[in-house]
Amino acid sequence: MERSGVSRRALGALALGGAAMGLSGCEGAHQTDLTPKSRQFPKDFVWGVATAAFQTEGAQAVDGRGPSVWDVFEKVPGHVKDGSDATVATDSYRRFQDDVDLIAGAGLGAYRFSISWSRVLPTGQGAVNPAGLDHYSKLVDALLAKGITPYATLFHWDLPQGLQGMGGWANRDTALRFADYARAVVEKLGDRLKNWIILNEAAVHAVFGHVLGEHAPGLKDINLLGKVVHHMNLGQGLAMQALRAGASGLNVGTTMALQPCRPAGGPLAIWNRLASDGLDALWNKAWLDPLFRGTYPKEMDDFLKGVVRDGDLKTVKQPIDFLGVNYYAPAYVRLDLNSPSKIAQANPPEGAELDAFGRHIDPSGLFEVLDRVRREYGAPRMLVTENGCSDPFGTGPAILKDDFRIVYLRRHLQAVLAAREAGCDVRGYFEWTLIDNFEWDLGYTSKFGLVAMDRATGVRTPKASYAWFKALAETGLLPAT
Repeated sequence: MERSGVSRRALGALALGGAAMGLSGCEGAHQTDLTPKSRQFPKDFVWGVATAAFQTEGAQAVDGRGPSVWDVFEKVPGHVKDGSDATVATDSYRRFQDDVDLIAGAGLGAYRFSISWSRVLPTGQGAVNPAGLDHYSKLVDALLAKGITPYATLFHWDLPQGLQGMGGWANRDTALRFADYARAVVEKLGDRLKNWIILNEAAVHAVFGHVLGEHAPGLKDINLLGKVVHHMNLGQGLAMQALRAGASGLNVGTTMALQPCRPAGGPLAIWNRLASDGLDALWNKAWLDPLFRGTYPKEMDDFLKGVVRDGDLKTVKQPIDFLGVNYYAPAYVRLDLNSPSKIAQANPPEGAELDAFGRHIDPSGLFEVLDRVRREYGAPRMLVTENGCSDPFGTGPAILKDDFRIVYLRRHLQAVLAAREAGCDVRGYFEWTLIDNFEWDLGYTSKFGLVAMDRATGVRTPKASYAWFKALAETGLLPAT
């Protein structure tokens, strides 16, 4: 896989054989949108923004925080596109009140953030670090004081390096330590923090971090895949049990990076359909099936030999109060007999509208994944926990008149309305993200924020999309244009 342009949002280009990204912006040839009958969201619909600890907090060596796998990964030359790191990021550990004020200023009722495991348990296990927990306690209190509902993600890819040194997610013991971590956090915050997301985009972390080596911990060993997938699913189940044992009145869910997996050449391309079905099993079903059905898809059998123990799948299949869905693009794949996985990336259809990553901008894909969950997995409550659009890649300043982002958000929100009208129980939408941040292996070359930040001065400047999203959150009425 080519290093340049690969990130967690390169979902549409995932291929265990290779991928290449383009550099266009979010605009392009118009594509027909889904048209809902009504453009009005219900009054209780949740409007929010989503962030992640490693991408925003900075303060990596402050108040007893231990290193994570991303602290190590980002320091290796060539791992981050612009050679940058997240030692400052958006300085949100220190400036969290400024973030809260921006969220309140946009009239948003919810904030999705993640908790840094290594702030709470610096080595991933052992004694709790009180200063780390105190930070999140202050953040929760600041949000509640402004009438903003906190949604906390327990794991957004930043595994403590101490646990990675013992095998990381390939080691079954990490699932047990994850439950200990959940227990420590809910004991401190469970009286006020009621909405919990267990894992963020586990498929991305498993594949990009352990097979492709493009993300931390930077491993390239397909033999780890079954262990990592199962232990993350097992850890999720154990963490859900720990949360519910630790506090009452919680809403517990998890977030998945769901995407349609489409064969190059269309559904009649039989050989490529084999590849797209294989990717679907790994990317979507290996996480949905265990959670909702207590089984794995048969395509995972070879990877999971000797990994799953008696009783594990009962633990994995926990009731959830909501499913978080992250969506950016569909994947196009083809059969490649020269690839170890037999799966390779294919280009989007000719003339398709592309984003900054070279992925197909296709709001119908969001409808597709939401409706699939409704049809195949018992119609659970859902939240769109991430969706958004980057500026064209570059090291220059952000685009403040970001009309392309407004168009992108509007069209995807039309798909959400259409999904609701089709019977999908979608209760909220979190835009990615609040402030232009450290975008993993892309560093600061990719900008998703509603707010720009001058990295030299720290000055935050709302973009046009910030005002647009504010107006939407206040009325719930999606503009037609």
